[in-house]
Amino acid sequence: MTRPAPRRLLSAAVLAGILGPVLGPVLGWGLATAAAAADLDFRLGLPVDCEMGRVCVVQNYVDQDPGPAARDHTCGPLAYDGHSGTDIRVPSLVEMREGVVVLAAADGKVKATRDGMADVSIRDIDRAEIEGREAGNGVVVVHPGGWETQYSHLLKGSVTVRPGDQVTRGQVLGLIGLSGHTEFPHLEFSVRREGETLDPFTGQAPGSGCGRPGRSLWSEAAAAQLAYRAGGLLLAGFAARKPALDGVLKGEFRRDSLTAAAPALVFWAVSWGLRGGDEEVLVITRPDGSELVRAETEVPRDKAQWFRFGGKKRPPEGWAPGLYRADYRVLRRDPEGPREVVKVTREIELR
Repeated sequence: MTRPAPRRLLSAAVLAGILGPVLGPVLGWGLATAAAAADLDFRLGLPVDCEMGRVCVVQNYVDQDPGPAARDHTCGPLAYDGHSGTDIRVPSLVEMREGVVVLAAADGKVKATRDGMADVSIRDIDRAEIEGREAGNGVVVVHPGGWETQYSHLLKGSVTVRPGDQVTRGQVLGLIGLSGHTEFPHLEFSVRREGETLDPFTGQAPGSGCGRPGRSLWSEAAAAQLAYRAGGLLLAGFAARKPALDGVLKGEFRRDSLTAAAPALVFWAVSWGLRGGDEEVLVITRPDGSELVRAETEVPRDKAQWFRFGGKKRPPEGWAPGLYRADYRVLRRDPEGPREVVKVTREIELR
């Protein structure tokens, strides 16, 4: 994907003056007004140009639990305490570098922008360095009727608009990045009306309670793309050595070259949205169909992101040449019966 050329960047002094309160963390919660929930004229398009459910997934929703716990609007665990946006993530830095476009969700006028912040995980920097700029690079757009949308954590140098620009739904605003207070590349999409934060899936304020009837603010097409997914696979592959999650997310182990002399044969998988009690089954078979590895484990607790790997060291006689296969699945026991949350097969030929 071709990266859109960024417009002229505003100076740091100007950004500090106008964006501190605008692109900082949104913390104020209140009850949604009836007018906001009932406004049928405002509809949001998909804010990313990305295949949902395959390349992009909703990692976190708005927290609708009124207390210290966290629940998304369906009463599922895909939220964290106090979260007031919708996090649309890509699997790793590889996809981020390739470029995933962020789009204006509705017609409007750009109120504020920030660009120039580095794309780096919060685990690798001092949080004091980004104080007051936790949302990273971003764009705020105002819309008729008191509506406002915010696009946070964009890629450094990718913002294509500036304050005062008129934008239309579907117009490119920037690229998904890793700027600000975040551990993985994603777009945090936020919606407000008259300064009041709302959940775009229900039209209700954060903390209003999960499972309550509401009215989605998404257009019909966007709602279909954003159908609720309660977990799934991000990445999977083989490695010739013990993999590390940080390395996988940076693009390592993605195309390990394996031969019959490989020191180990390891399958790895990164999943999202798993729940405590989910059952994992990993089976690796040799070219003759016999089992090299069988591992059955249980996810210990709810996991926004989960990394699993398993394999064997090279036997003294070396690997038998041929096709090796890994089958990995995650089963969830719902009231209606068990269902597969993750199912993936990978094959690799050793010569």
